[in-house]
Amino acid sequence: MSQVINTQHTIAGPASVSGIGVHTGKPARLTVRPAGESAGVVFVRTDVAGRAADIPALATMVTTTELGTNMTNAAGVSVSTVEHFLAACAGLGVDNVVAELDGPELPILDGSSRPFVEVLEQAGIVQQSAARKALRILKPVEIRQGVKFARLSPGAGFTLKIAIDFATKAIGRQEISFTMAPGAFARDIAWARTFGFAHQAEQLHAMGKGLGASMDNTVVIEGDQILNPGGLQAQDEFVRHKLLDVIGDLFLAGGTIEGLYEAEQPGHALNNQLLRAVFADAASYVWA
Repeated sequence: MSQVINTQHTIAGPASVSGIGVHTGKPARLTVRPAGESAGVVFVRTDVAGRAADIPALATMVTTTELGTNMTNAAGVSVSTVEHFLAACAGLGVDNVVAELDGPELPILDGSSRPFVEVLEQAGIVQQSAARKALRILKPVEIRQGVKFARLSPGAGFTLKIAIDFATKAIGRQEISFTMAPGAFARDIAWARTFGFAHQAEQLHAMGKGLGASMDNTVVIEGDQILNPGGLQAQDEFVRHKLLDVIGDLFLAGGTIEGLYEAEQPGHALNNQLLRAVFADAASYVWA
């Protein structure tokens, strides 16, 4: 889809999608609505009364990153597993939108961003008058945890290069390089599904997590085998999904990013720590 990249965009009207939360296992309905210029993405819990229901999609609102990116506002109202929806907003160039949710967790749908892409396109993406702001990276900022790292460096446009490495032969080591451009996310990344390991299911359930996970929304691995009857959509679907998560997590900067993101075995915690490190050093960025 062709867009004027230097101006902000919202949606033309409302659209909804329903499913279950991957961790709560409870029904969830998301309704997207247009938002004004420079409003950003704001989640609104429709099951909570008053302005305490509003949760702006910003890195500073992230409170936990275990098995997903989860945000909580000052009133203690939370929204969880936001990364797949935010990736769709980033990938389609939707800057401003109200995302109404009738519970604490977004629906997992098929485990990818594709259904969110479809609901935003169904709503209709429209151009606004205000200029789009970009977080321009001025010097390298890096977070390391053992062999894992995530780094943002100066660069033209927004390019991401990541690698993952798992002991199972079903995944192994996979690498990908991707440059954000109109149409590229929907074509190359949005359809990549989340994945998990069968042997961890019991432990997750004991923690009250993964209660909605199934082969309908998760690529399930046992040993060196893929258990899903349909297999993979691409051999590197795993690293494509990790890239999808990164795009969603980095959209919490509060705007698009102009720079190069590089990472080895990235995760939600690393991504959030990286954004916080950028904002902690005023010499490392400028809004332009």
